[in-house]
Amino acid sequence: MAVAVLLLFAASSNGQSLKFGHINSADLLAMMPEVKKADSSLQLYQKSLEDQNQSMITEYQTKVQDYQSLPPATTDAVKEVKQQEIQDLQTRIQQFQQSAQDKLQNKKEEIYSPILKKAEDAIKEVAKASGYAYVFDTSAGAVIYAQDSDNLMDMVKKKLGLK
Repeated sequence: MAVAVLLLFAASSNGQSLKFGHINSADLLAMMPEVKKADSSLQLYQKSLEDQNQSMITEYQTKVQDYQSLPPATTDAVKEVKQQEIQDLQTRIQQFQQSAQDKLQNKKEEIYSPILKKAEDAIKEVAKASGYAYVFDTSAGAVIYAQDSDNLMDMVKKKLGLK
């Protein structure tokens, strides 16, 4: 069975050796101007979420201080209302913080997905046009050893119009 697979493989390659290439996708992405714009956009979005969170924390601290400075003659009913307000705000803060993490992750995926797809498509197009059977991404660090292969960086940069 193994011999048949080898014969089939050898026959399908028609005596041509397979071409292998590699590229460091992290370096490629760092060169793309879209990434810098996306980084900036994501930082602004994160800052807006942090500002909202800080505003809620400030409100919480103010309510706690107000509660602590209530006169001793304050009725239990008023104290309970104030305590409930503080607990409700604390719950809203916790919910907001969890929601903000999810929103930030979703925004990151929304912003970077088209850029990653553009880079991946360019790599695939260059590899196909140049007859490469396999292209390895050296940024992942998964390739421990490989025989000499062609670095596709210059061809992909040209495809993307990068200098």
